[in-house]
Amino acid sequence: MYLIVGLGNPEPEYSRTRHNMGFDVINKLADKFNIDVKKQKFSGLYGTGTIENEKVILVKPQTFMNLSGECVKPFADFYKVDNDHILVIYDDIDILTGTIKIRKKGGPGTHNGMKSLVHELDTTEFPRIRVGTGTTDKIVNLISYVITKVNDTEYLKLQEGIEKATDAVTEILKVGIDNAMNKLN
Repeated sequence: MYLIVGLGNPEPEYSRTRHNMGFDVINKLADKFNIDVKKQKFSGLYGTGTIENEKVILVKPQTFMNLSGECVKPFADFYKVDNDHILVIYDDIDILTGTIKIRKKGGPGTHNGMKSLVHELDTTEFPRIRVGTGTTDKIVNLISYVITKVNDTEYLKLQEGIEKATDAVTEILKVGIDNAMNKLN
């Protein structure tokens, strides 16, 4: 079983923002694999289903980004999901918009949602897909940059990253993270 977590802030207020790439990927996976993500538990919305013959739980924490770990930890404990089967998807301003990076493990960097996960899970040993929201322009106000709604042109570019991350989840479940990293990074 895989716990697939998309990080973001509660919708609809924060939809179409750079910080909600994790939620957007979960929404895409839910649509593609007909998984209803509307049940509530542990301060999160979730749904269960199957992707690539693997049982999955899709989760969108409703704790707001900075407290994401407070939702994910109880899910992992309750369903007895090993750390290497907790796949986290989130936005990353250090990666150009429209691209992704898959990692097997690693620190949280400056991402507060990931800091919360690392703190609550007490490990950095879980896989993640980082969805690029970065730019070559100087970002003056980081908070405003990540939570302001984007225009249609930028949203189309963000959709490229959402699509790639959705495909990456499928690839990880099909061939494993190492093979997916070799193919998609």
